[in-house]
Amino acid sequence: MQLMLRFQNGDMRAFDALFQKYAPALVNFAAQFLGNRARAEEIAQDVLLRVYGQRDRYKPTAKFSTWLFKIAQNHCLNEVRRREYKLRREPLDPQEGQPEPNLPSPQAGPEQVLEGEELAARIRGILLAMPDNQRTAILLSRQEGMSYQEVATVIGCTQKAVKSLVFRATQRLRAGLQDITDEDEA
Repeated sequence: MQLMLRFQNGDMRAFDALFQKYAPALVNFAAQFLGNRARAEEIAQDVLLRVYGQRDRYKPTAKFSTWLFKIAQNHCLNEVRRREYKLRREPLDPQEGQPEPNLPSPQAGPEQVLEGEELAARIRGILLAMPDNQRTAILLSRQEGMSYQEVATVIGCTQKAVKSLVFRATQRLRAGLQDITDEDEA
C-alpha cells in the first residue's frame, strides 16, 4: 500500500518497485486462470498499465494487492468471455528463461520428473475446467495467499461464499486426482 501511495504522490520509482513486486504474481495468476502463459504476460502488462493510468482512483481502504487482483480478475474474465479465447489455450509448459515453479529434486530420476509434469498438467486441466469464481477463489487463496476476506473483496461476494467456493474447488481437485490417491493407498 505504501508503494502505491508513494506512486500516487509522483514517485515513479515506487511504480517500478510495484511492477517488480507484483508482475510475477499477476502472470502466474493469469496463466493459471487462462491456461495461456503468453496471454497471461499480456494481461499482467495491461493490468499494470491500468494501475499506472488510474493511480488516482486507488483508495487505501483495502490492501493494494486486493485492488490489483480485482483488476486482474476482471481482465481474465473479459478474456474468457472473448470468443477467440477457446482457440488460444495452450499447455503451461515453462517458457525458455522462465523458472519452473516446482522443480523436482536433484535426486529425482526421469520417471519422477515425468510423473511430476503429468500431475502438474492434470491439475492445470482441472483448474481450467472449474467455474471462473471457483478458480479465482482457489488461486487467490492458495497460490497468492490471500485471506478469504480479501478474496471476497476481489470476487465481490461474502467471506462465507469464498469458503464455499474454495471447498468446492478443493473437492473438484480431489475428485480429479482420485485415481492417483487410490494408487498411493494401495
